[in-house]
Amino acid sequence: MGIPENIVVGSHVWVGDPEVIWIAGQVLSINGEDAEIQISDERKVVSHLSKLYPKDIDAPADGVDDMTKLAYLHEPAVLHNLETRYAMNEIYTYTGNILIAINPFQSLSHLYDTNVMQRYKGSMVGDLSPHVFAIAEAAYREMMNEVKSNSILVSGESGAGKTETTKMLMQYLAYLGGHTASEGRTVEKQVLESNPVLEAFGNAKTVRNDNSSRFGKFVEIQFDKFGRISGAAIRTYLLEKSRVCQISDPERNYHCFYLLCASPPEEKEKYKLGDPKSFHYLNQSNCYELVGVNAAQEYLSTKRAMDIVGISQDEQDAIFRVVAGILHLGNINFSKSEETDFAVLEEEESKFHLQTTAELLMCDVHALEDALCKRMMVTPEEIIKRSLDPLGATVSRDGLAKTIYSRLFDWLVQKINISIGQDPSSKCLIGVLDIYGFESFQTNSFEQFCINFTNEKLQQHFNQHVFKMEQEEYTKEGIDWSYLEFVDNQDVLDLIEKKPGGIIALLDEACMFPKSTHETFSQKLYQTFKDHKRFIKPKLTRSDFTVCHYAGDVQYQSEHFLDKNKDYVVPEHQEMLSASKCSFVSGLFPPLSEESAKSSKFSSIGSRFKLQLQQLMDTLNLTEPHYIRCVKPNTQLKPFIFEHMNVIQQLRSGGVLEAVRIKCAGFPTHWTFHDFITRLWILAPEILRGNFDEKDSCKKILEKIGLTGYQIGETKIFLRVGQMSELDARRAFLLSSSATVIQKNAKTRCSRKTYIDLRKSSVFLQSICRGELARRLYYHMKYRQVAAVRIQKQMRRTLARKQYVEIKFCANVLQTGFRAMAACNQFRYKKQAYRKQTSASITIQSYWRRHKALVDYQNLKKAPIIQQSSSSCDTQEEKVSETPLQNESPSMEESSYPVHEESSNPVQEDESIEAIRDSSSPLKDTDKIEVLAVEIKNLKVKLHAEKQRGDEYERKYAEAQGSNEELRKILAETEKRVHQIQDTWNRMISSMSNQVAADLKTILSTSSRLSSNFRPIARVDVASSNSDTSSTDSDFTFPATASNPEPHESNSFPLVVQDVTAGDGSGSESGKEGSFDDFF
Repeated sequence: MGIPENIVVGSHVWVGDPEVIWIAGQVLSINGEDAEIQISDERKVVSHLSKLYPKDIDAPADGVDDMTKLAYLHEPAVLHNLETRYAMNEIYTYTGNILIAINPFQSLSHLYDTNVMQRYKGSMVGDLSPHVFAIAEAAYREMMNEVKSNSILVSGESGAGKTETTKMLMQYLAYLGGHTASEGRTVEKQVLESNPVLEAFGNAKTVRNDNSSRFGKFVEIQFDKFGRISGAAIRTYLLEKSRVCQISDPERNYHCFYLLCASPPEEKEKYKLGDPKSFHYLNQSNCYELVGVNAAQEYLSTKRAMDIVGISQDEQDAIFRVVAGILHLGNINFSKSEETDFAVLEEEESKFHLQTTAELLMCDVHALEDALCKRMMVTPEEIIKRSLDPLGATVSRDGLAKTIYSRLFDWLVQKINISIGQDPSSKCLIGVLDIYGFESFQTNSFEQFCINFTNEKLQQHFNQHVFKMEQEEYTKEGIDWSYLEFVDNQDVLDLIEKKPGGIIALLDEACMFPKSTHETFSQKLYQTFKDHKRFIKPKLTRSDFTVCHYAGDVQYQSEHFLDKNKDYVVPEHQEMLSASKCSFVSGLFPPLSEESAKSSKFSSIGSRFKLQLQQLMDTLNLTEPHYIRCVKPNTQLKPFIFEHMNVIQQLRSGGVLEAVRIKCAGFPTHWTFHDFITRLWILAPEILRGNFDEKDSCKKILEKIGLTGYQIGETKIFLRVGQMSELDARRAFLLSSSATVIQKNAKTRCSRKTYIDLRKSSVFLQSICRGELARRLYYHMKYRQVAAVRIQKQMRRTLARKQYVEIKFCANVLQTGFRAMAACNQFRYKKQAYRKQTSASITIQSYWRRHKALVDYQNLKKAPIIQQSSSSCDTQEEKVSETPLQNESPSMEESSYPVHEESSNPVQEDESIEAIRDSSSPLKDTDKIEVLAVEIKNLKVKLHAEKQRGDEYERKYAEAQGSNEELRKILAETEKRVHQIQDTWNRMISSMSNQVAADLKTILSTSSRLSSNFRPIARVDVASSNSDTSSTDSDFTFPATASNPEPHESNSFPLVVQDVTAGDGSGSESGKEGSFDDFF
């Protein structure tokens, strides 16, 4: 962009500024190559003359609608013009045939109503103010006039408004080629209503945009020869599956999850949903709601859109069941088991979500748990089932969620395409491309790599049509044209997609080797592209790499490149979901053939995406392109904020400024001689009567009109800006004057209308007759169908009854065996517990009697000793009395037990005391005898207290027996629960194959042998005395080993139980195992 004129003192110029990029100023002085400039904020700066651009002070205050009309066409003038129009809510501006659309971040409904559509219908680009409707009108008119397919490429970075622009394009095309409202659900309605459905399941909030499309979309709208929409097809590209399981703050997951959580209460109860904060896949970010969006109303709108596009209520219910199942699946957590490092469900909440997921997906809960926690390894000798660790199980869970959601999204697109339908006879279409823009975040993974690769391809397409095709066309036709340099991105595309040797090819190669890691992949990239100018190895990382894209440098983190490039379904997941009772879920995962199963082990997402992208480019190359460049004015996503740095970077990366320069400097309109004559021969009809070649005919037409400045090449004619519009205006005038010729055919039309009415009447009568015949045939076939249904019903009932009887018989056999074993064990445990309790009672009684006898003996022994010692008055008498006392002591000790036995009777005790008193007390010691009598009474009181203590011990013994009874009741309840578990086992065994039943018999036989080594425990708690230990848990009472096993009666349980209970209490394992096997 050179300087069009010299800059002198007093000139108004644009000077660079670090904050606002360009700022207006006036030159104060010039010193050599430098100039002093006073800018608009009263500051003075010095800048080099080569960095200054002149400013047009006579430019309109409200800007110009086509920037090719600017007096000075350069970067600051373009930026200032866009800012001026954006401040006036003029968000659309032309740059030649390219439309620049700036996102207003507010609703401007007055720009898109029906009146505006009526104004733009039939108008040419430039006749009215710039608008997205004008681009759609140009594509539609060119398709109708030239009978050639057109495409509209909507590009821009995330948040620039590509999705909304695409909606407006399809809305206008539906207005042009739509049907009347009385025709019901038409193609254009279905195409328009497909947007809310795809947005709900394919859009999400990102850092840059609240409604960012996380997939690419190319809508092909087909038209018939009358210009009416006859069919449509939607192609999608690279859905961001990783967002289902992992989001960052303040982004959100896909909209459908939040809409379902805001559904009516009865539906939330149906799907067992609650607050979005309770789900792991949603609570990774603190953003749950969008400003100005009512999730409940959006949910109902999405369901209405599903109705319009042809999704039935049953299918809608199945879709939301799958979405709810994914949310519950994310809440299943895993931890290490106590014995091993294998993954098990972490807590009861995880079990609840596992059960809920299985119910929503209508699959077996055990199969779902095994699919998450285990893997099958196929070896030449056998198939090995390997358990995963908690991390592997979590990865398996997230992989299953991403696979289910991806299949669901693909089904929605396919269903919409089937419902809308395609017109095979259509020869023209208009394609609208809405695909993600360049992305460069703090962390850029495989998704950003594919997205930026797509934009590189689209940028190359833009280059070829706007830059290369212009210059090559001028050179080929021999037009006087000076060649201009521009940035070409072919080397970046070779770096990414070249085969062999490109990044995608090296990534596929790394994925095929099991031991490859992201570090080895990065090292391979470093070695291969160490001298490539578009590839940079960062200094402070070991696995990152930087690609110099057309729009800027992006540093990628390769940690997850290998995993995300592998696209295959885990066989366990495929098998589990294929067996779902829900036809919708099983339809998402149809059974794979052996060849497909082998080929599904590895499928490169990068290679498949490259192939899809190439197919898209081939389609675009067959159409006439129209470009809409969407621009995001600020990063705050707020209205009336225009950030210069952000906008100018988007204009540079989009090639808009380069297109402006080349288009205006050259010839924006060029036609082949044949097409030019075919379109404009009416301006000079004499050329058809003369013998002129095509080139001379074109010259005569232009000379007759009087145009100047055009050039004629070898095969085409080239016109400057505005010349084609002048020719079209004159052509339109001649065509309108010829309209009077058509009026003479009006009477013919009336006659034909009468004929058509008569023909319709005859067709109507014929349809009534055919309808009557069809109804009669229908009733006859209906009765035959009812009879066939009844026969089938009876047959199915007979077969089901037979199968039920067989299963019931097998269940009864198993129940009989288990109950016999349980009764045998119960009898053995009760017998041992009774013997143990009887032995404890006898021991307690013996200790109590011995203690009581000893106390009585000591009291009786003490009384005569005190009496004898007190009755001795002198030393001689003491010696005389001690001798018989010592002689009597042994005899008293020997008779301790008889005395104990006699003391149990109070009358006998009194008589013995009186006898002692009479035999050993002198008359002179009467007072002392009274004292002894008092002491004897005290001893009797103590003896009575000892009796009370004995009664207390007996009472506690009775309480111990009561405790034993409670333990027996607990044991009975435990046995009852065991029977219930055994009944559950019986039902499971009845549904298994013979081989599984045989394995279960072996396991139960082993458990029965182990259980025979345990006995029930009775606990006696008497004060602080010793008590037997007991072992219980939350569900069962485990028996303890009996100290003195005794044999049971052989006749206690007859019949089949006798083999189990015969012999010793511990029993022989071989006998028990044999008796158990008899029941099978």
